[in-house]
Amino acid sequence: MEKKVIRIGSVGLGGIWTGVHEPGTRRSPDLELVAICDIDEEKLKAAGEKYGIDEAHRFVDYHDLINCPDVDAVDICTSNDAHFEIGMAAVEAGKPYDIEKPITMTAEEADILANATKEKGIKNMVCFSYRFKAAARYAKDLIAQGKIGKVYHVDMQYFQAWGLPRVDCPLAWRFIKNRTGSGALGDLGCHALDLVRFVLGKEYTNIVGHTGTYVKERKLEKGEGVGQVDVDDFCNYMADMEDGISASFQITRFGFGRGNYQRMEIYGSEGAIVYSLDATPGLEDEIEVCSGDINADAHVFSKLPIPQQYYSDQMQSFADILNGVGDGMPATIFDGQANQHVVDTILESAEAGKWMEIK
Repeated sequence: MEKKVIRIGSVGLGGIWTGVHEPGTRRSPDLELVAICDIDEEKLKAAGEKYGIDEAHRFVDYHDLINCPDVDAVDICTSNDAHFEIGMAAVEAGKPYDIEKPITMTAEEADILANATKEKGIKNMVCFSYRFKAAARYAKDLIAQGKIGKVYHVDMQYFQAWGLPRVDCPLAWRFIKNRTGSGALGDLGCHALDLVRFVLGKEYTNIVGHTGTYVKERKLEKGEGVGQVDVDDFCNYMADMEDGISASFQITRFGFGRGNYQRMEIYGSEGAIVYSLDATPGLEDEIEVCSGDINADAHVFSKLPIPQQYYSDQMQSFADILNGVGDGMPATIFDGQANQHVVDTILESAEAGKWMEIK
């Protein structure tokens, strides 16, 4: 199939767009940014001037961007509360889309969006970014090859520090339930859930969650005064997975000294793998392996060089999907749907204080 340049329209010009989506679009030879949309007109104007988008292709209403004939595919980078309606509008217009996580505010919305996408046959991608880390893909392949035998345990940590009082972060939308759905869980924990599911290739069956909030009031972003934080600052949960795998998760925005730190330890009958992100200064993702009697008895984990074949790029992967040459590794709307069902169950479990079956 002959590749073509895909004209991208981006909705939402916040940090995830400026830090990940726009640079990825610019790197790709198969993508071209042609239109942008944001409800903040000052931000819209500044981005338009910076990235060379003319005024006719700067939109305040996402419907106008989606319906623009110059837009081939929609890039959804808004706050969580807008994901569902923008995704549905893209589906109704028959346009492919990528969408940030979590895909919706509730599992019910996720079901509607996934079913509509399937019915219309719309190409899509969910931006679970850590599926594109080479160390994670390498770990997935090693496990699939049976290199560590039967998997028994996985332990996953995802720590950031920007919620700490010393940072003095104001009441951004990520702290407001009706804008974000959940706090650290929806922000970081859903990534952790997807990454473990991706690497192991197994589904969650039962789960128990515990959440808490340390800073319950934050200064308003604009004006004087404070507002209430009504989402979780941390979330810990344990899960049963298919094939009897036991999983545990620690998620927090209060990890002093951490930037975007992840650590996943996977223990099997014949070996163990440790994936880490942002653990060593100057390095991003790394993989360590313990295998064989000699290393096991000596408790030695060795860092492995990662073969070039495991490297990938998020926005290029979206282009590949649209051009019919995808590798099948990025998350789809159905992965996002499954993820949202687990997130909802964790919140329900944390409130009830008991184990629950994934619905």
